[in-house]
Amino acid sequence: AVMKCGKNKVWLDPNETNEIANANSRQNIRKLIKDGLIIRKPVVIHSRWRVRRNAIARRKGRHTGPGKRKGTANARMPTKVLWMRRQRVLRRLLKKYRESKKIDKHLYHALYLKCKGNVFKNKRVLMEYIHKAKNEKSKEKKLIEQAEARRG
Repeated sequence: AVMKCGKNKVWLDPNETNEIANANSRQNIRKLIKDGLIIRKPVVIHSRWRVRRNAIARRKGRHTGPGKRKGTANARMPTKVLWMRRQRVLRRLLKKYRESKKIDKHLYHALYLKCKGNVFKNKRVLMEYIHKAKNEKSKEKKLIEQAEARRG
């Protein structure tokens, strides 16, 4: 209690055993500590070098084969988390497109529901779909205008 550590961390000077043996009070022990006959040993180093080295290897994809896996695929990377990420990415894109007037609110709503219905597996697919939809819309507009011109 005087040194605030366990028995293993206390070093008693082997040359001064008699003087240490005579110390029978906390005050005497404190004096011996001050004189350097009793010393608190340093903390043993627990290196993290191997851990860091392994972490670097894991980032490269080492040590992650089937033999190293304990949990199910879903426990290691939940499908729900993947789903939430994907939804957030797609919805963010839709909002951006709606605000920049690339898509109108009707197309936005239709695409929003399609996203929720698992139609688009990633952002690129959604963007391709939007471009196709816009092209079709412009073609229909042209056809309608041509029909109007023929009538008029």
